[in-house]
Amino acid sequence: MRITLQRVSSACCRVNEQISGEIGNGLLLFVGFAATDDVPILSAAAAKCTELRIFADTNGKLNHSLLDTGGSILLISQFTLYANCNRGRRPDFTQAAAPEHAKLLYNDFILLLRQKGINVQTGIFAADMQVSLVNDGPITINLEW
Repeated sequence: MRITLQRVSSACCRVNEQISGEIGNGLLLFVGFAATDDVPILSAAAAKCTELRIFADTNGKLNHSLLDTGGSILLISQFTLYANCNRGRRPDFTQAAAPEHAKLLYNDFILLLRQKGINVQTGIFAADMQVSLVNDGPITINLEW
């Protein structure tokens, strides 16, 4: 499982010119699943994303988590995080999970995040999405399990 996490002051996902998910302060998560991923890693990923101290306290020090700030998550599925570009000019996606398997993991991940009390907005799995954001900081972190 790979996640590109961005702290945002706003983020929005559109599909066919319709908003599918939109947030203010919080995190934009691009998530990709490997063919070998299974449900147990989702809990660790949910904890890391919601407890990572990347929000400023009153002194400007990165000391608060998403749970501390009450922020939201915009979660976007992105199999291209598993692109292998070592050979040729066309990326190889053979390490990415099959769509059926990835969709199950994606939906389970959404549920885990919501169980933590987080407002989770989403894109539409496997859709052609347009994502806009205002990266706050900027803070962008890549995570992998």
